[in-house]
Formats: sequence, C-alpha cells, structure tokens
Amino acid sequence: MSQTDAPVIRDQDKRGVVTLTLNRPQSFNALSEGMLAALQAQIDALARDASARVVVLAAAGKAFCAGHDLKEMRAQPSLPYYRNLFKRCSRLMLSLVRLPVPVIARVHGIATAAGCQLVAQCDLAVASSAARFAVSGVNLGLFCSTPSVPLSRNLSRKQAFEMLVTGDTIDARQAQERGLVNRVVDPEGLDAEVECLAASILAKPQIAVAMGKTLFYRQVEIGLEGAYAAAGETMACNMMEAPALEGVQAFIEKRAPRW
Repeated sequence: MSQTDAPVIRDQDKRGVVTLTLNRPQSFNALSEGMLAALQAQIDALARDASARVVVLAAAGKAFCAGHDLKEMRAQPSLPYYRNLFKRCSRLMLSLVRLPVPVIARVHGIATAAGCQLVAQCDLAVASSAARFAVSGVNLGLFCSTPSVPLSRNLSRKQAFEMLVTGDTIDARQAQERGLVNRVVDPEGLDAEVECLAASILAKPQIAVAMGKTLFYRQVEIGLEGAYAAAGETMACNMMEAPALEGVQAFIEKRAPRW
C-alpha cells in the first residue's frame, strides 16, 4: 500500500511537528476497523518517538470524521464484536491522552459521533468556521455513550447532555463557546492558526510540556486533596529539570532562557 492509499498518512517536519491525516475521504473518514488499527499503530509509534514534539490530527476530503463505520457495524451484529470494537476505540482515545506531546485537532469539516469524540479527546482543537459538530447517534437509536466521556469532560454537563440527547448539530462558534474547540478561524486561515498554536508549544521546554500534560489529565480525575498532592510532586520534579532551572535563572538575570 502506498502512502497516498494508506488509511492514515503521516508527515513530520524538522521541528518535530507530526501531522496524521485521516485518509478515507470517500467515506467521510469513518472510523472503520482498518482506520482504527492504522491510527492506533501511528499513535503507538509516536509514544516511542522522542523526536515528536506536537501532533496535528487532520483529515482529507470534505469531512473531518463522520464517526464509526455504520455499514461495517451493521454487517456483524453480535455482542462480542461490538464489545471488541468499542474497546479498541476506547484504547485509541486513551492513547491520545497518554501521548507525552500535545495533540491538536485540525477540524475543517463535519465531526460527528465518534468523530466529535475524537475532537473532544484531543488536547487542543482549531476549527474552520465551516466545521460542524454533533453526537448524533441518538437519531439512529444509539446513544453516543463513548463520545459522552470526553464530551462531558470538555463541555458543561448540561451542554454536553443536550447534544447527546438531541443529536443536534452545532456550528464552530457554538463549539468554541461551549469549550469543545479552542480557536475558530476562516477556512483559508486554518493552517496558519494551527501553526501558530504549534509554534507556541514548540517554544517551550519539551520536558515541562510532557510532565504538565501527564499531570493535567491525572489531577482532573481525582479529588482536590489528591490533585494538589500530585501537582506538588510534579512541580517539585519539574523544578529539578535543567530547563526549569535555566528558565528561573534567566528570569532572575532578566534575560531570555537558553533552552
């Protein structure tokens, strides 16, 4: 299979910005079994790649991702099959969280059901003003239970639940207002805005970003006292790293840090 025919295309620049492009445009980048396997393989490889600094999740064609491949799902109506499918999808989502580098969703078109889940699970998201979002499974009699996990951790509960029980579509500005995406720009400015966000991250010490991401997700899942304990330990360890020591010294000496 050539790179252009692969379900997921990987590109990396010399700075360590890795772009993973969902490449099933004819099926609106639906998360088929093949797509899930290809994306999982790329994420697993990135977890072992020390040269990666930022990951951009993009998509080819008109849509970002239309969710699971419903034709594939309907062709195998068995409980063991469905359990395995959603287990694989959940593993992929957790792998995004566990990557030591920030993941930016570049959303140019529709992101529905598990596609909306994918946007919610990325650390950051930049959307075109033409993008649209929905967790629309309920319209087919299938409540978007797995998408509800990251959705309820990004939006307020009532806003998330409204999307889940109505299946209604929201536009990019509404998605930004509700906390699903960080930035919204005109379609022609999408790449430049993603680059702006990536460049800001690249300007920071890699170790600080990695430690910070790990702590960020860990602390939101535990109680307040535990969160402060975990955060304090992370900061103490972070302070012992050379970039932090240099950064503080540079501040004291009123100069730019030399990382």
